[in-house]
Amino acid sequence: MLVGREPEQRRVEQLIAAARIGHSGVLLVTGEPGIGKTALLEDAAARADGMRVLRASGAEAEADIAFGGLLQLLRPALGLLDQIPVPQSDALAAALALRPGSPGDRFAVGAATLSLLCRFAEEHPLAVLVDDLPRLDRPSAEALAFAARRLMADPVVFLATARTAEVDDLAAELPQLQLTGVELASAELLVASGAAGALAPELVTRLYQATAGNPLGLLELARDLPALEDRSPEAPLPLPATLAQAFSGRVRRLGGGARTVLLVAAAAGSDLRVLRRACEIMGVDVSRLAEAEATGLVRILDDRVDFRHPLMRSAAYDDAAPAQRRAVHRAVAEALPASDVDRRAWQLAESALGPDESIAALLTQTAERAVGRSAHAVAATAYERAARLSPDDHARLTRLTAAAESAWLSGSGDRAIRLLDAADGLRPSAAERTRLLRLRGSVAARTGSLVESRDILTAAAEAAGTEESIVLLADAVNACQYLGDAGSALRIAGRIEAALPDAETVRARAVGTLAAGMGRIFAATGGAAQVRTGVDLLASSADLADDERQLGWLILGMLWLRDSDNGEGLRRLVGGVRAQASVGWLPFLLFHLARDDATTRSWARAEATYSEGIRLARETGQTTELATCLAGLAWLQARQGRSTGCREGVDEAMRICVDRHIHLGRAWLLFALGELELGVGDPAAALEHLSQLDDFLAELGLGDPDLSPAPEVTEVLMRLGRREHALRVAEGYQERATAKGQPWALARAARSLGMCGPDADLDRHFQAALALHERTLDAYETARTQLAYGARLRRARRRLDARAPLRAALETFGELGAAPWADHAGAELEATGERVRRRTRAAADALTPQELQIAVQLAEGRTTREAAAALFLSPKTVEYHLRKVYTKLGIRSRAELAQSLPP
Repeated sequence: MLVGREPEQRRVEQLIAAARIGHSGVLLVTGEPGIGKTALLEDAAARADGMRVLRASGAEAEADIAFGGLLQLLRPALGLLDQIPVPQSDALAAALALRPGSPGDRFAVGAATLSLLCRFAEEHPLAVLVDDLPRLDRPSAEALAFAARRLMADPVVFLATARTAEVDDLAAELPQLQLTGVELASAELLVASGAAGALAPELVTRLYQATAGNPLGLLELARDLPALEDRSPEAPLPLPATLAQAFSGRVRRLGGGARTVLLVAAAAGSDLRVLRRACEIMGVDVSRLAEAEATGLVRILDDRVDFRHPLMRSAAYDDAAPAQRRAVHRAVAEALPASDVDRRAWQLAESALGPDESIAALLTQTAERAVGRSAHAVAATAYERAARLSPDDHARLTRLTAAAESAWLSGSGDRAIRLLDAADGLRPSAAERTRLLRLRGSVAARTGSLVESRDILTAAAEAAGTEESIVLLADAVNACQYLGDAGSALRIAGRIEAALPDAETVRARAVGTLAAGMGRIFAATGGAAQVRTGVDLLASSADLADDERQLGWLILGMLWLRDSDNGEGLRRLVGGVRAQASVGWLPFLLFHLARDDATTRSWARAEATYSEGIRLARETGQTTELATCLAGLAWLQARQGRSTGCREGVDEAMRICVDRHIHLGRAWLLFALGELELGVGDPAAALEHLSQLDDFLAELGLGDPDLSPAPEVTEVLMRLGRREHALRVAEGYQERATAKGQPWALARAARSLGMCGPDADLDRHFQAALALHERTLDAYETARTQLAYGARLRRARRRLDARAPLRAALETFGELGAAPWADHAGAELEATGERVRRRTRAAADALTPQELQIAVQLAEGRTTREAAAALFLSPKTVEYHLRKVYTKLGIRSRAELAQSLPP
């Protein structure tokens, strides 16, 4: 029975009760060692009567066994593995080594874990109990934390524990309950239950003060009554810093044989069969373990041996001499089944005395298997340990490099840099140095400096072969794009063009041609034809569906061209691959998909995709993608007149963009603010933001007309009565648009001239603009031209002619949810004498980002389970949100949902 934890027990009981009626509960219980976290978890298990229970516990000895903790937890549920979506089932089965295959990235396994837990809970409510979550192997802990964050409307309670000092980013977002010491009255009850004899009240008070009410400290010291009574009142009791010494003292009071068996148990893990075999190899009697059981150091149940507290395990291990520990690890390695190759490799590594290539090779194989299962944190540790055991510098260099790559894939940029620094000190060859620099460039682009990334990638290209050099330089162009560095982009484009004649692979030719075109467009020196050639090469590549990097380049090309030629076919191709993309890659992919949707009629889908990208970028720590998704969403919200959301997004994204030199993001944010003020009718404020943007682009040397706010500046100047100035701006923009030669910019240029040119030319300019718009998919820009055309016709006293374009503009703005612009179009149409029915609130405006994501998925025809898989949620969570969507929109069916949302 727990003592002194009534409030905590009530909170856990509430979560369990909610799970019984279908509302998920998640709680991370934190506190110092011995504070009672495990005891509270045991109490929860006792309260979960009638529920299914899945349990796992972390242990340092097994922290390097990839997905070992997840297998421990999910084993009773694996019979349902084939009843979750196939890609997830395959990913989880591969991760748990149940069948061959690739699990994808770490988040694919997390999504599969969520699906399996929710499926396992469909028949009976489920309690998931995880002791010492951060001490599970990292891939298992990541998968469980990923799943826990998404539990909402399923009959599942997820309870985990962690030491306060070990709560990292992995678990920091979970709801937490901090345990502190029990009160004095409860301490007196604990001491009375555990003491070897009666303690004087003043001694109990001293003990309570020394332990700060730590239950385990109270119990352990109370058992050693003579030591307590002999301690001088002037001397402090040895807690809490020396709590481990109390455990060591209890270990040392065991007989020699029992201490050896306890050491074997500390090294071997909880499997009693392995422990027995290792003891036979060492010639010690395993039955001596009963002595440790009698003193309360371990618990033996069926085929398991569990230490009563992790510090007891540490005490048993640390108290032994190093030579004795190495001998025990050798025995445990021999005792393990031949099939348990990874654990054998780790045990042999602990037994090594100095470099040993045979053990290093075994660890390398372990690392390679971990990579195949996306257990990159485990792989990094195995590669690094193998490097330390390598007697040869070349092998050490190769393994350190592999360790750095795995550390980066696991999300640990700092660790990757430390390993790269170690590898650099081993005199790498030119090819090896290129590999190291390429990784440094990737780390810098995502977590450090884009300037550093650009410089590293260009330097790496110097020493690389032609194919690799082109790809490295292409990545450098992409870094230049985010930096807003047109000069460097143009110079690098020239280097790519010089190397392309020698390129042999389709990948290098396609990516290189596309990147060179991007660099030239960025610097306003042509490039559109190169981008189109690169897009065509990528789109025709048979390997596209299996290469996320090629897919990313394809989407970039589509955005740079901004036309409708082959656009729908490419978008279908992209949409098909999006469902298979790894979650670690998704923030980048989602940003570009949302940017593309924002240039069509699919604004609801764009908003949902931006929101999903923001959520995943936060989870994966991808600050560059977080900033760009926030900027894109702010721009979209500006056009919808959603001032609060827009300004909040601008504030957060601007801090990131300034700090990380994401100049292109800063440009989008200034554009968003300008469009917001223009839409709500404050031309002076709009001009201030747009002029800042113009100056910023000039400072960066960015001449791409697609980035220029000149058409918006023209409109603002016309509203302010500055026609001559507006005409100069429009004519200058036309020159740049003509040089680029793409329909999107040309249409905006023609509209600008139509707004400020002579009445005699207005039809020519606006008709040309509308014809060019037909070659793009940008409904918003088309409607802006129709509104400007209709307004100009009305001012030219051609009211009847003005109505058709104004009606079309009003319809499009209403469909998109561009409320300020719908108001402008309605006002203009009423001024022609036509009665206008006032718009109602757009359906998407009533929904939260999560509800909108789900609504869009279902409106596009996906089933509940398909939507759940795509959004990394459970089907019941999708259904929960769907009910709220139906209520908010006043509908009852999927068919009505599809009609309620814009395309």
